[in-house]
Amino acid sequence: MNEALRRAMLAARMTDRQLAERCGVDIKTVGRWITEAGRVPRARHRWAVCEALGEDEAVLWPAAAKKAIKVGPDREIVSVYPYRSSCPASLWRSLITKAERELTFAGYTNYFLWLEQARFGTALRRKAAQGCRVRFLVGHPESDLTRTREQDEDVALTLSTRIRVTLAELEKIKSQPGIDARFSSGHAHLSVFRFDDDMIVTPLLTHSVGHDAPTLHLRRYQDDGVFDRFATHVDELWKRGTPVWDEESNG
Repeated sequence: MNEALRRAMLAARMTDRQLAERCGVDIKTVGRWITEAGRVPRARHRWAVCEALGEDEAVLWPAAAKKAIKVGPDREIVSVYPYRSSCPASLWRSLITKAERELTFAGYTNYFLWLEQARFGTALRRKAAQGCRVRFLVGHPESDLTRTREQDEDVALTLSTRIRVTLAELEKIKSQPGIDARFSSGHAHLSVFRFDDDMIVTPLLTHSVGHDAPTLHLRRYQDDGVFDRFATHVDELWKRGTPVWDEESNG
């Protein structure tokens, strides 16, 4: 039996029939994926399962992942999505849940996280209480750069409004030790989200909002690789950033 697949389905509370519908296959096919440990679905079906369950292919079908393993610098690229909106919310939730050391959200507004992740603030509190460092980098809602980008985006829900939503949500959880936030302008056209040794990177394109940005899922496998380059970039922005709260108000 494929125990990893069975456990992932239980964790996601997904039945055989629900998974079959998500992947466009017969329910009996899903049954064989579970009961026959050596059976490996076609690539498109493996990817659909991983997206539906928020799990990695290497966990569910390690043999298939080993055959496709990369050995060059691009081995740190796990997945590529043409739009951030096509990166499944279940993947974000899985990465947040698994993180133990660090959660860094360096999006210019980080607004979408509060919409797409149920009880996001509660999850952040719990992670920080368990010793995980939680950091937010956001743009300043009243900066010239924000106003310029608002003109570039030209959408009804303005950039400054989205930033203020994030600031209001962070205000509710700032008393939890381990949660911190800083203003920064250096990531205006590049969003980086880190979850221990996993990372989601979205370079923003001209006249596009965040959910239309191409998106990379990275995983750290080497020193000074693609992952480390982005991590160093964010750490430098953090050093240069200005606190959202003063030390007294943040406890």
